[in-house]
Amino acid sequence: MDEVFLQRILSKVSDGDLSIDAALAELRYLPYRDLGFAKIDHHRELRSGLAETVYGPGKTPEQIKAIVAELIDRSAGAVLVTRADEDQFRAALEVAPEARWDETSRVIVAKPNQKEPSGIVLIASAGTSDLPVAEEAAVTAEALGLKVERLRDVGVAGVHRVLGHQESLRAADALIVVAGMDGALASLIGGLVAAPVIAVPTSVGYGAGAGGIAPLLTMLNSCAPGVAVVNIDNGFGAAVFAATVLRVRE
Repeated sequence: MDEVFLQRILSKVSDGDLSIDAALAELRYLPYRDLGFAKIDHHRELRSGLAETVYGPGKTPEQIKAIVAELIDRSAGAVLVTRADEDQFRAALEVAPEARWDETSRVIVAKPNQKEPSGIVLIASAGTSDLPVAEEAAVTAEALGLKVERLRDVGVAGVHRVLGHQESLRAADALIVVAGMDGALASLIGGLVAAPVIAVPTSVGYGAGAGGIAPLLTMLNSCAPGVAVVNIDNGFGAAVFAATVLRVRE
């Protein structure tokens, strides 16, 4: 439920095509809809421009089905379920037949943004082991209406692999850099580009990596300007931040 939806209802009331009672019925669940086990925040799309996203773990397939059905019915933009499994996807398909599920990212796109892609976000991942997080960012960004380019396996152990793509790096409107181990890739790319860089530390690495704490601290201490950092393994959050930056710029 976004501003366009509200404008359409108000116009219909103004033109006499919709009664006040019917309009009230449409707006009845504007703040939130209580499903008993979940309160769906329909007002979030008006506040932030993005419908509530569903976090899959801990929810039954039936709960996912009910939440997705409610969001599909009332949301103007993208409807996503993150960290979803195949059983949850099958349940979502019952109410969203066009939904798709990416096994690598574990994201269900129940409904994508219908607008033309706005802005280019380049997603660079340090190693193949970082791909699940990188693809969570990529699939989310695409669903939110961004054009996505992928740059894979360009970790700093082979710095020439990054430097060979400087044209693509500089052409992007925003960059998401996904890396575990030492997490140095974000600083390297941040020093090459003028666009905002969103760094995503991953939990990939040996014991001293402390489940992603080491790359998180490296990224937080980056000496390259213009680097923002999200939580460990949070590809979704990086994509939303990139979409927000580019939407505000527009």
